[in-house]
Amino acid sequence: MKRTALFAGLVLASTATLASGNVSYDYGRVVESTPIVKNIRISTPREECWDEAVSYSRTEHNGISTVLGAVIGGAVGNAIGHNKSNKKVGTAVGAVLGGTIGNAVGKERAGARGSRTEEVCRVINDYREEERIVGYHVKYRYNDVMYTTRTDEAPGEQIKLRLSVSPVS
Repeated sequence: MKRTALFAGLVLASTATLASGNVSYDYGRVVESTPIVKNIRISTPREECWDEAVSYSRTEHNGISTVLGAVIGGAVGNAIGHNKSNKKVGTAVGAVLGGTIGNAVGKERAGARGSRTEEVCRVINDYREEERIVGYHVKYRYNDVMYTTRTDEAPGEQIKLRLSVSPVS
């Protein structure tokens, strides 16, 4: 089994050596070269902007006005109270009244409506068709025989040929 694998490896190696050793290059004369043209769709993006009126309403009430009203109301109630017990009651009553008023003001501001102008933009694709050369059909002559091929670039007056010689088995 090992001998068969070794023999097969040697045959493949010698065939590869023969093939690469029997390669040469020559030139054929170009008889005709015709461009291959293809229509290609090209997209060009552009930005279009305009001003638009946007309506809004404030729906959020975060409670800051309630706290601020309570603090101010408490300070006013404390200042109005004449003696120690009146000051405590005045502070508490002022804080409750101030908080209530502050809460109402905050809710009123939260429901505020208005409008403003904003710039709105969107991307629009403009399309156009363009003809492009994508290759060449080439007819060439080598040893008085006509051949055809396709190339990516214009070949000029001559085309380089890769020649490989191997025996027929």
